[in-house]
Amino acid sequence: MCGIAGIWNFDGKPILNETIERFTDSLAHRGPDGRGIWKSNAQDIAFGHRRLAIIDLSHEADQPMHYAENRYHIVFNGEIFNFIEIRKELMAKGYSFKTDSDTEVILASYHCWKEKMLFKFNGMWAIVIYDEQEKSCFISRDRFGIKPLLYKIDKHQFVFASEQKSFRCLDGYTPEMDNESAAYFLKTGFGVEASSRTMLKDIWKLQAGCWGIVKDGKVYLNRWWETSDHLVDIPETFEKQAERFQEIFYDSIQLRMRSDVSIGSSLSGGFDSSAIVSALAEIGKQHSDLRQSKDWQQTFVATFPGKSNDERPKAEEVIRYAGVKGHFFEVHEDEALKVMNQVLDDFDDVYVGIPVAPWLIYRELRRNNIVVSLDGHGADELMGAYMHASGAYLANAPSLLGNWQYNKQLLKQSHELTQTIPQFATNLKRLVQFHPDFELGRKAFKKLKSFKDQFVQPQSSQFVNKDVAVSNVASFQSSSNIPTGMDETNGNLYALFHHDVLPTILRNFDRMSMAHGIEVRMPFMDWRLVTYAFSLPGSAKIKDGYTKRIAREAMKNRMPESIRSSKVKIGFNAPMPEWFQGPLQPWIKETLENAKSNGNELIDVKGLVRYIEQQQKTNNWNWSTTGNTWKYLHLLWFQQNYLKNE
Repeated sequence: MCGIAGIWNFDGKPILNETIERFTDSLAHRGPDGRGIWKSNAQDIAFGHRRLAIIDLSHEADQPMHYAENRYHIVFNGEIFNFIEIRKELMAKGYSFKTDSDTEVILASYHCWKEKMLFKFNGMWAIVIYDEQEKSCFISRDRFGIKPLLYKIDKHQFVFASEQKSFRCLDGYTPEMDNESAAYFLKTGFGVEASSRTMLKDIWKLQAGCWGIVKDGKVYLNRWWETSDHLVDIPETFEKQAERFQEIFYDSIQLRMRSDVSIGSSLSGGFDSSAIVSALAEIGKQHSDLRQSKDWQQTFVATFPGKSNDERPKAEEVIRYAGVKGHFFEVHEDEALKVMNQVLDDFDDVYVGIPVAPWLIYRELRRNNIVVSLDGHGADELMGAYMHASGAYLANAPSLLGNWQYNKQLLKQSHELTQTIPQFATNLKRLVQFHPDFELGRKAFKKLKSFKDQFVQPQSSQFVNKDVAVSNVASFQSSSNIPTGMDETNGNLYALFHHDVLPTILRNFDRMSMAHGIEVRMPFMDWRLVTYAFSLPGSAKIKDGYTKRIAREAMKNRMPESIRSSKVKIGFNAPMPEWFQGPLQPWIKETLENAKSNGNELIDVKGLVRYIEQQQKTNNWNWSTTGNTWKYLHLLWFQQNYLKNE
């Protein structure tokens, strides 16, 4: 896990040492264990690498790494977890290796299979390989976009880096807001990250599941991965399906325990992280892999004393069950405000939530000398945790005509969980939104909306200036396709996983963890588990009031029952309603004052100020209103503090 950067001057102009060094060192936080620079003989190509040493800690594994008598030069950010198995396959073909690293395995794989090697990899990566013979750069990103790769290309040069703020270090480049991206973010919340666009003009991202060739001053892009093309046969019964899920899940964790340094886990007390910690303890005691880290027993828990999202009691239950060590630390308002501006600069983008909690928890891991964390990201989008309680009860319900009494009972249970009073209008709304009998109508509406969105810009949100237009809505669509043959539940989850929420979540946790030089590994993101989960019917994930149903069944008698069977979902986020009403007010006031004095072409600042003042006067902040308001505040801060050269 590292930070990578590079410059290729197409006009042959030599790259100064100080230029590539400054560019590379802008990513020092991602790789505090070493720095490597390579320049071509003509000095017109330069690669930089900041190393976080996890596999093969020797200097022989340093990057940039060279291969095949210096034909290939690589910088690589990520981990190929099954590199041992691929290495054995290559050795059987006659390849030999000088290191124990996964980087050298990538180079040998490229020499052997070229871009087809990507299908063999189980991991997360951003890869750039320069080929001296072909005078070309191969670029690639993992299936789901866990690791970032951003670039700038024009007739003069190709430049790439792990984070967009690194481009601020380049001579001749002045960072400028891409107003279309900003407006699209304000109007959709999660609409930008899965696309090739970024918040900065002329800075692009390689999309998840894509590879490309840079040659003759141009970049030629290809999509190599589409999850729906790799669905698998599944067992006939739900019980057997759960057994298979458990097998893949445990193997995914075992692969991700391969490390030459200590590993830990960020534990919230929710199902996902609790399942990982419980399985980690079971697998870790077996010592069945020679490259398995011997120190895997550390868990880290952020607590919010007295706040609505504090899950400390559940986390303590998991720690007792698994027999691991818990590191607890309290997130207080004064500490959060003290580091707020640093967090937002490290964040490298804009978001609908305050990202201080993950930033603090990964700082705690680093303070305890843990640099690898196994976390539960991806499970929510894969198996439906965001679905409203009504949806979890009514999804896959029987026909209304033949089973009205049973459907009535499901509606009653959904009301009990959400603590609402059953009313005719409420029942009708829930049935239309979630019941299978209305699926065709919902699909027709969604298809019509999708068609319209290709040509009509999104509806204006509350404080976006009306004259701000998104002229090319289609440019924000992912090149990945939502399959038409899936049932409604799987179709919705496919969109969340590949196009909507998850790409943004992955970006968030990459930036917040790497701000402290922490590698996050995600067992639920193993491609085998993802393709298997999307091969299952929707009822295997959401039914009878439960989301993640298949995973819960797979973990029966393998984790605390109270957490396994809980229907309560608490997001891992700062307690925004409490902070907005109290301790965050000085920061909000300063941000708005700066915006009023400088003016803003995107946001109706006066309207935003009036709204915030009214909300504070009536103490009417909740998770919905704070999330909608924060995105404007974060964008204003981004404009005021981020858009400057370093």
